[in-house]
Amino acid sequence: MGTSGPGATNLVTAIADAYMDSCPLVAITGQVNQSMIGRGAFQETDIIGVTLPVVKHSYLITDINDIPRIVAEAFYIAESGRPGPVVVDFPKNLQQARTQPVWPTLEEIKKGLPGYNPNIKADDLALNEIIGLIEKAERPVLYCGGGIITSGAAAELKKFAEATQIPVTTTIMGLGGFPETNPLSLRWLGMHGCAAANWAVNGEFKQRNDPAEPLVRLKDGADLLLAFGVRFDDRVTGKFDEFAKHATIVHIDLDASEHNKNKRAQLTVHGDIKNALTRLNAMLAKRPLAKKFPAWHQQMAEWKKKGRFHYEVTPEIANSDHMKDHLKGQEDQVHPAPDGDRDALRIDEGRRHHHHGRGPASDWVRPMVQIRRATHLHHFRRSRFHGIRVSGALGAKVARPDKQVVDIDGDGSFLMNIQELATAHVEKIAAKAIILNNQHLGMVVQWEDNFFFGGNRGHTYLGDPDNRAQVYPDYVRVCNSFNVPARTGHVSQGSQSRVATDARLEDGLRAERDDALRRTRAAFHPRGPHRGGYEVLIGHE
Repeated sequence: MGTSGPGATNLVTAIADAYMDSCPLVAITGQVNQSMIGRGAFQETDIIGVTLPVVKHSYLITDINDIPRIVAEAFYIAESGRPGPVVVDFPKNLQQARTQPVWPTLEEIKKGLPGYNPNIKADDLALNEIIGLIEKAERPVLYCGGGIITSGAAAELKKFAEATQIPVTTTIMGLGGFPETNPLSLRWLGMHGCAAANWAVNGEFKQRNDPAEPLVRLKDGADLLLAFGVRFDDRVTGKFDEFAKHATIVHIDLDASEHNKNKRAQLTVHGDIKNALTRLNAMLAKRPLAKKFPAWHQQMAEWKKKGRFHYEVTPEIANSDHMKDHLKGQEDQVHPAPDGDRDALRIDEGRRHHHHGRGPASDWVRPMVQIRRATHLHHFRRSRFHGIRVSGALGAKVARPDKQVVDIDGDGSFLMNIQELATAHVEKIAAKAIILNNQHLGMVVQWEDNFFFGGNRGHTYLGDPDNRAQVYPDYVRVCNSFNVPARTGHVSQGSQSRVATDARLEDGLRAERDDALRRTRAAFHPRGPHRGGYEVLIGHE
């Protein structure tokens, strides 16, 4: 909810993100009296016009008796089909009026929306054609996105993948749609993705020292790409023409406008992915596939081993200012290179929900966390705006008070909405936060160093320039000033990291951890966009 004018415009970024990430949202905004609309009244903003490009639907209430129908329709539209935001603008004079509401039934809601059909089922012929394409393929890959989670199709996807023995990679929005502990999982792909997943889709190429050098293909990628509930986002594909260049592409999506928008598919299927997978599984149960793709699985195993997540303490890191300032004489306290599978923290059995911030906080978390179930790792992906993680973690904890909710955040993002510490304390919301403090807006720093202006800093250093040795601000003292428990932690071994983190997350209203990640340069260097396919990504270099 937001008041008229600035209260409503404060919701715009969240509304836009919900639209881009296909999240159900109903935003109820105040509006000036009906007689003053369009006259430039105090705090009047045409929020319907402002949000029109980024909503699924919107309403301006003009009759108090329409409120029950409009509210019921708003929630139905937001949650059904491809989810999205709906804005309901509520003039002040109607807020102060009285009425006896009569709430419509679900059938009456559907009847009142004759042009809206969210329940679309895939064509039988198209599903049979998919089975035929799998039987002809040698190197198939399942590329799955947020549509799997939105439609509740995780179980159906797992059953389909195991029946066909096709490797699975997900988008970041699709994390949790397929268990990352499953042998068929390649984890996620794209600009910030796993090397093995990108190789599986695009093929493996000789590593280049200069982007101007020609690409030399070493091994072929997928010859069949089953794209289920995805958008072919540019952060996944890189240059659209180069993505899965030699694969036959099948695209199943509930939103027909996504078909052939970014990447042309040889077979487009319009329908709900859960329904489609259920029917595909029924077909396979009647006539199981004879193919098992042993050579392709052997290649996957080789790529997983070669492209596993790891990092090293390079001379660049060891000689950085912050390492000298904070760890001089304690170099052995630097976290050793982890094994991405052995040392990963597994989110399982519904024990915890994790939110992570944008930038390096997210890139550092994902390799070290294996997601087994949907909805246990939360993102705000397309907009990737700063400061939302603390608020998001509090909201998740209110929604699921029986679960442990952890915000894994960068110092820049945490600082932007630090007033939420008061919300946490006053409302007694026992979410937790881990601050990975590197004293920089880390993602922007990476781009400055790798792609722009030779590393010039554009207000991306967050410490005190006159006292760089100091950790600034002191988040422990800041949190304590809000009566929120906090502590600083340093750990040196992977096993200690897990034990120490588990221990800290069990005590206090909210545990803050200011981790010793203070260095000027990051360990992960993403490939710049639109310069080609993402043939070499983090985990390999």
